[in-house]
Amino acid sequence: MHRIALTGGIAAGKSTVARRLAELGAVVIDSDRLSREVVEPGTPGLAEVTARFGESVLAPDGSLDRPALGAVVFSDDAARRDLEAIIHPRVRARAAELEAQAPAGTPVVHDIPLLVETGQADDFDLVLVVETPQELRVERMVRDRGMTPEEARSRIAAQATDAQRRAVADVLLDNSGDRAALLGQVDRAWSERVLPLVQGG
Repeated sequence: MHRIALTGGIAAGKSTVARRLAELGAVVIDSDRLSREVVEPGTPGLAEVTARFGESVLAPDGSLDRPALGAVVFSDDAARRDLEAIIHPRVRARAAELEAQAPAGTPVVHDIPLLVETGQADDFDLVLVVETPQELRVERMVRDRGMTPEEARSRIAAQATDAQRRAVADVLLDNSGDRAALLGQVDRAWSERVLPLVQGG
């Protein structure tokens, strides 16, 4: 089975691309969603996070208080690495299960925000990267996510650079224009790169 990855920085428009790929017929495996699943109440993942970071990262209902945890790990590289060591292996194992369940011949796209940061790019036969100018991403995060410009820039700075993502890209999707322009690029990538890869055996 040929493996396809989709990545892009925060607020680059990756969700729009993932939805379009699903509409075109791909099975999209969303690593962000899996990273929430593996720390749901009652999971070994949540137990391990609590053991490492303490009860202060739990909400009153016993679920993970993501903002509280984020406040701890975004300012502490060692804490972030500890969290990643708990979450990432569980996400990869679950993604592999879902990939194995996909119907034969169906393109499977792994939506992985931190593809570059986690060193997974070489695990895939085709890497799609969504790129948007940084200031446009900051604008979106302030408008759509209620962040301050400083918070938005710190989130961007915590991720790989555009140049690092571009270095692993087989297909670069430019989201500096409107939605229709982006979807047109996705459709072209689907017909010219994804389908030939999958149908090529």
